[in-house]
Amino acid sequence: AYASFDKEKSEQAQLSNEKLLKTNPNNLKALEALGDIAGLNKNWDKAIGYYGKLKSLKPNEADYYYKFGGALGMKALVVNKFKALGMISDIKGSFEKAIQLDPKHIDARWALVELYLQLPGFVGGSESKALQYSNQLLAFSPVDGYLTRGRIEEYFERYKSAEVYYKKAITIGKSK
Repeated sequence: AYASFDKEKSEQAQLSNEKLLKTNPNNLKALEALGDIAGLNKNWDKAIGYYGKLKSLKPNEADYYYKFGGALGMKALVVNKFKALGMISDIKGSFEKAIQLDPKHIDARWALVELYLQLPGFVGGSESKALQYSNQLLAFSPVDGYLTRGRIEEYFERYKSAEVYYKKAITIGKSK
């Protein structure tokens, strides 16, 4: 029942936001909502279009770059490998721009940790770069720092070490 309710709700939201755009094509909230809805529906091209427009309208908003990079990254997972390779620098660049605009952007660092883990080495995958972003997180968001470090250890099947970092995250998480 919930899934159909949510689908109905997102369709209503989509219609009302599209209506808003007809009278005000640069309405940031409507564009972002439509980008988010497109993303929920895995319509990556549409999401990329909305987030791209948001970036050009408000080029100092870190979240728009993060969302744009995320939609690009999701699209890269469904296109052929050759096309995906051509998207990597735009994906990285979007997340890095989000961090440049908001030095404490947690989600963009998480995304970069994941990206550097998932990419094969010959196209820029790198444990040391993943660790670099994990360490940055540790400096201002210890829970995220330990969680990303646990993720890195787990990815490389160093489960004992991963467990240590996850336990540290849980311990710190409870203290807040």
